[in-house]
Amino acid sequence: MDDNKMMRIDDLYSIKDVIAFEQVPIDERYPFQDVYSLICHYCREFNQLNALEFLPTAAKDEDGFPITYAQFLARFHQTANLFHSLGVNSNDAVSIMLPSLPHTAFTIWGAQAAGIASPLNPLLEPRHIAEIIDVTGAKVLVAMAPSKAAPHLWQSTLKTLQLAKNLRHLLLITLPGMTDEITDELPDHITVTDYTQVIDQHNPVELNSKRQFKADDIACYMHTGGTTGRPKVAQLTHRNFAFIGQMLGDRAEEVQGENLMCALPLFHIFGLLSTGLGAIVNGANVVIMSAAGFRQPNLIANIWHHIERFKFRHMALVPTVLSAIYEVPVGDCDISSLETVFSGAAPLPLQLKKKFEERFDCLIQNGYGMTETSVLLSLASTEMKMPDGATGMRIPYAERIIAHVDDGKITKVCETGETGVVLSRGPNIFAGYLEAEHNKGAWADDWFVTGDMGYQDEDGFLYLVGRAKDLIIRGGHNIDPVLIEEVLDRHPAVADAVAVGQPDSYAGELPIAYITLDADADYNEAELMEYAAANISERAAVPKRIEVIDEIPLTAVGKIFKPELRRRAAEYALGKALADANIKAEIEIIHDSQKGLISTVTVANKDQIAEAENQLQGFSINYRVQ
Repeated sequence: MDDNKMMRIDDLYSIKDVIAFEQVPIDERYPFQDVYSLICHYCREFNQLNALEFLPTAAKDEDGFPITYAQFLARFHQTANLFHSLGVNSNDAVSIMLPSLPHTAFTIWGAQAAGIASPLNPLLEPRHIAEIIDVTGAKVLVAMAPSKAAPHLWQSTLKTLQLAKNLRHLLLITLPGMTDEITDELPDHITVTDYTQVIDQHNPVELNSKRQFKADDIACYMHTGGTTGRPKVAQLTHRNFAFIGQMLGDRAEEVQGENLMCALPLFHIFGLLSTGLGAIVNGANVVIMSAAGFRQPNLIANIWHHIERFKFRHMALVPTVLSAIYEVPVGDCDISSLETVFSGAAPLPLQLKKKFEERFDCLIQNGYGMTETSVLLSLASTEMKMPDGATGMRIPYAERIIAHVDDGKITKVCETGETGVVLSRGPNIFAGYLEAEHNKGAWADDWFVTGDMGYQDEDGFLYLVGRAKDLIIRGGHNIDPVLIEEVLDRHPAVADAVAVGQPDSYAGELPIAYITLDADADYNEAELMEYAAANISERAAVPKRIEVIDEIPLTAVGKIFKPELRRRAAEYALGKALADANIKAEIEIIHDSQKGLISTVTVANKDQIAEAENQLQGFSINYRVQ
């Protein structure tokens, strides 16, 4: 048992190691059951170290604004007490619509101490933001004051204030030199409080509410990634957050005082935990690389300079960013500190992974998780070289099976190597969706149904091969194809419409549609595209192309067979990428039950094989160029 107690997450190299790790009871290994206790403990332990550093524009050698752990703890308490003074109690949500700022961390964690945090993607359409606010019942909205650098954020705030029925308070984040005064009229029922002006008036030492936390208290309402359809709101508990935070901080080597890049949005579960709570447990200095993160051109252009300056050893990012960084020359920057890149939120193209590792002499770890699993289902130690295509072993203390599911029941647990739906249960699994109707189909017996298809090998590694739930994932955001299909089906020329995701080297997938036409239909492609753009409620869901086909492929029992349409879409995407580079090739794509889409690309001119591989490296499809 003593040897097992000494094990850390980075010591886990096999499923046997995971099982040995679990011999220590979870509450003994990870004693904190709530976010408040965890933050207080580690901020006091690391009080003199820097907790945060903010670079406003991520320009080269820009001066940062450092904040120590002692200052962080004081501001954390003050923010919670400010919310409490606005009437926020333990069951009340606080909507936080901010880009990445130090204030984003203060308000998200402070809201969890006062009530329930509800981080919002400020780039969502205002009507969707208002829907989420109405579902959570939040009366307080935290937003940034008008800024010339991001005028769309303020316009979205104004529209949200008009649409959200529950809101009563606007907590305004003002930043000297970055924000302007309000000149617009706000709804009469909204009171405005300037965070900067009042925050120092509040108690920095303890919670005025004297709140006592329970592990199963809801800590956070997270909307589930999507840009289209009615957003689902996942309820994550204090136990969920504290468990994952301690696990992310449970590394084999001490990292106190080390710089950690924060460029993922803090309103997303990936950024919030990997560069948020996990960093606090580690005693790391989180360097916030501009309010816009990887959307800030300075960051991509200067990425290697920043790695040299801050000696970053680890980066967390998404595949689209990985692809963009791959093209940036290192120049004379010393990037020898970089060891590991953690990729998540979307499938990682295998060829891109291999080329990135070779070019920059680092290891890329492809993890797997989602909002509903508190970001983690699969994990690999920092230095583990995983098999190609694997997403890691299951995380300790969380069970995982592959199974066949029918009407909320497990009908079969799959054998090793057999494909089924990925199911999980454990301390990482959320408490369900806030609206009861969204929980239908989310559970099989007492297991959470991820909706992803995969299989496990004999060593416990998970391989994903597709999705059981029918979503298009564009840049990490979920798009319900029904939103597209219902609009196109209403057009007088369209008999049937089916929307699928077309592989894309940047966004992962783009929405497209296949249609059949009514007899004697007066069809005009440009007019139908205009119709789609005008009637589909979300810009992100408007199909990038619409293709007319003779008939919709069906299964033997008459159901639409979308895998065939996805295969066609992949064939088109790869073919266009090569044609745009003047590379002639034959493309054959098949659907494998274990590996998903597999493509064989036969290049006419063999001297162009390397060039063809470069053109295709951003696609998350298994392919071979010959």
